[in-house]
Amino acid sequence: MLTKVELRNLLRERLAETMTQLNQALQGLNLERLESVLSRVGRGGTLPYWYEQLHDQQTFPNLDGKTVGSVIEMLFIAILETVTFQDVEIPQLHLNPARGVDLPDLDLGIKAPSQNYATSEPFLSAYERLLGSEYDALIMLTDYQKRKLHPPLKLQVIQWHYFLNTELADFALTAIARKHRDWLLSQSEVWTQKIFRFLAYINQSDWRASHLLRIVDVMQMEDEVQKLILKAEKDFTKKNTQRAGEDKDAIPDHEIESIVSIVKTQPVTLGIVDAVDNWVVENYKDFARMPNDNEWGRLLTAPLSGKIGISFALQWRYNFGRVFKSN
Repeated sequence: MLTKVELRNLLRERLAETMTQLNQALQGLNLERLESVLSRVGRGGTLPYWYEQLHDQQTFPNLDGKTVGSVIEMLFIAILETVTFQDVEIPQLHLNPARGVDLPDLDLGIKAPSQNYATSEPFLSAYERLLGSEYDALIMLTDYQKRKLHPPLKLQVIQWHYFLNTELADFALTAIARKHRDWLLSQSEVWTQKIFRFLAYINQSDWRASHLLRIVDVMQMEDEVQKLILKAEKDFTKKNTQRAGEDKDAIPDHEIESIVSIVKTQPVTLGIVDAVDNWVVENYKDFARMPNDNEWGRLLTAPLSGKIGISFALQWRYNFGRVFKSN
């Protein structure tokens, strides 16, 4: 029997045909061969409630976005068992997102966002933003948002992308971490940890944090750091003039003072490290911890190869727009 790694590799080789078969199933074609698997993974060991309409009318009943994801997951598993892996020995496949991964028999996540390009994912550690997920994931972009406006509902997967686990990290933040990692480590391991903590916890909608991120991006070039500090001062004045005109609270003076103070410290790199560290502590207090031993060991060797956007609310919000729009 093939290992999980071997099965994932085989799926990647056969992914185009798998998706063709999945889209045919979403059109109500060749469903009979899927019935035994759909019954097994369905609630109560019966065919799902939407099956009859899909089979007879080639349409779905009115579904919400979450249910669309469940439909695609069930059909996808049925296609894997009856088509993709029909010539190899595999265990019966199961859906079990409660275990932390949608398809545990392959250690593979399955996500089906619509054309908002986004999904919400459980938050385990802020350092996932740099390290990625524990599991690979297949992301299938559907046309649900468009189709639901014109019932009866028909669905198709219009794009798909297989992500390695390390690619489920933030594209911009990992690029900065990757660019500076070796250089920072040659200066100080503690500095490196503090910069990485800032990248993991940053809220890019925060005025000071967004300017600090630009400075971190060029931190090896002191002239560029000086230019960005001047830009921050101009932006501070401009934003507060706008806010005054809109009767909004001004950005406090200590926000710009924290940025200007960078060049008062020598070396300037230490000033940057102190500035980002102060932002993290002020905004997160004890919640923003340094990487643990496992995370730090991985950060030292990880490819830092993020391909998506990740922001944090109560959960992670993965945004796949960068990948799908570029395709």
